[in-house]
Amino acid sequence: MISMIRNKYLTLIGVGLLFTAVSCTDGYEPEPVELVSIDFVFSKTDSLGTNAVKFMNNIYATLQNGHNRVGSDYLDAASDDAISINVSDPDVYKLAMGRYTASTRVESDMRWKEYYSGIRKANILINHIDVVPFMLTYKNAKGETKPLNVTMKAEARFLRAYFYFELVKRYGGVPLMGDDVHILGDDMEIPRNTFEQCVQYICDELDDIKDDLRTNPMPDFEQYAHTPTREACLALKSRVLLYAASPLFNERPIEIGNELIGYASYDRERWNDAAKAAKTFIDEYGPNGNGAYGLTQSTSDGDNRDFRDVFLGFYNKTNNPEVIFYRPGGEDKSIESNNGPLGFSGDNLGKGRTLPTQNLVDAFPMKDGMFAGQGSKYTLNQSNPYENRDPRLDYTILHHGSSWLNNTLDISIGGVNNPSNSAEYSKTGYYMCKFMGKFGEESQYGNKIHLWVMFRYAEMLLNYAEAMNEYLSSPSQDVYDAIIALRARAGIEAGNDESPYGLKKNMTQAEMREVIQNERRIEMAFEEQRYWDIRRWRIAEEIFKNPLEGLEIRVKGNTTSFNEVDVLSTTFDVKRYLYPIPYNEVVKNDNMIQNPKW
Repeated sequence: MISMIRNKYLTLIGVGLLFTAVSCTDGYEPEPVELVSIDFVFSKTDSLGTNAVKFMNNIYATLQNGHNRVGSDYLDAASDDAISINVSDPDVYKLAMGRYTASTRVESDMRWKEYYSGIRKANILINHIDVVPFMLTYKNAKGETKPLNVTMKAEARFLRAYFYFELVKRYGGVPLMGDDVHILGDDMEIPRNTFEQCVQYICDELDDIKDDLRTNPMPDFEQYAHTPTREACLALKSRVLLYAASPLFNERPIEIGNELIGYASYDRERWNDAAKAAKTFIDEYGPNGNGAYGLTQSTSDGDNRDFRDVFLGFYNKTNNPEVIFYRPGGEDKSIESNNGPLGFSGDNLGKGRTLPTQNLVDAFPMKDGMFAGQGSKYTLNQSNPYENRDPRLDYTILHHGSSWLNNTLDISIGGVNNPSNSAEYSKTGYYMCKFMGKFGEESQYGNKIHLWVMFRYAEMLLNYAEAMNEYLSSPSQDVYDAIIALRARAGIEAGNDESPYGLKKNMTQAEMREVIQNERRIEMAFEEQRYWDIRRWRIAEEIFKNPLEGLEIRVKGNTTSFNEVDVLSTTFDVKRYLYPIPYNEVVKNDNMIQNPKW
């Protein structure tokens, strides 16, 4: 497609461009410039491509680090898994309560302008990178040696596809720009493409570029670990097709027949397409493929690793084979400081920003994989309800009695770690600890490299299990095996032939659906999955019929009481399954159709 740039100069303020420098540990640091030309950025005499690489890094900067991303909260604090400690109407409350419109938006998550800005930058690079005479080379996924501009163009197309997916899951079908780059003053009244066209475009792009990207193991790993690989392409395609097959877009769109927000009719084969996409990744790169990816866990040579290590330390395929694609983060203690429990002082002071709900805690089974009173050999200890639970509970959530900073947490009302003389305290009786360092027995926080993991092998297993279960009339052994792999890594007891890892034999499709949805909830907690999952499954309106629950803990003498309490009541309007198109976009473009009921 022919570029529509009519001027070789780009006013960077006008397009929102910042040159950036990047490293795998420091994240993206902006270097603003005021005016440069395309010929300066994509120079015919720059064999190192110095400015082109900076421009490329700026496209990467559009990727979001999900840690405390939405107005300083995790997006999951707008779902049924958590609430914010903030009492001054934070963005996550506006999302949870539906306090937004097409004109009064929650920009920290709606991001229409930001993603289209990223798409525009990607198109600029795609149109001009070939003029740079790179002497640097790389090996593509086929093992061929190519000049660096080939992978840079493929990386830009991957990022563009990712940005489109982020828009589609928020809005449904959106305008597809192709490779066009418009400038200020262009008369644009571009209509929305259908949902189906958007999904097809994203998947076609990923299919087209996958072999032009690197693959693991890569010889230049230290420098390019943060870049998308062929494997990242397959992972993104898996997620796209899973969403496309889901009820919100495939079976029960919020307006039947509206092809802007879903398919015209249900097709069960879309689940098969999603299953095949996930299975391709598992077969090619999982433990039974080339072994490049798998679940991070302890090894026979004494490498003592667990679920928490997926998110900590420098990304290394040797000790962390689970991570497929990630956004680099800094080496600091910001996650601990923002989300750690109240009641400590100095460098150990935590803001307790993210408060898991009792609803999420209740989703974790006992350590035999079953729930108390529903077949588990364990009973729920009323004086210590966290005993004999799925180990992922303690890896994810701090509760009353947890060990933290060499202390035993007291989250009772008025307790050391839940002071009642403050407007901000743990209303749920819990704090989040996922993504944090292993500070249970340490006396103070230390700096950690915190990755924001965007795709990991566990998701491929969950995607496959869900899609295959929905495609078949009853779950196959492959569906069971995917869930068993996750539970075995988590430390769930193996059980017996009648209930391997707590999974009942011969489940119906509906029973396995419930298991998979719950497994996804606890495995992927706080990873920006739950908020979108309850939408694509079309269960949000049912979930929010009931208040979110917390735990009020009171200590009197030697007696500790636990009482569930309501912490947030809301309702869910069906129109909120999709965000509204920005008001200004609809007003200035007669061809831009707003989403239903907005």
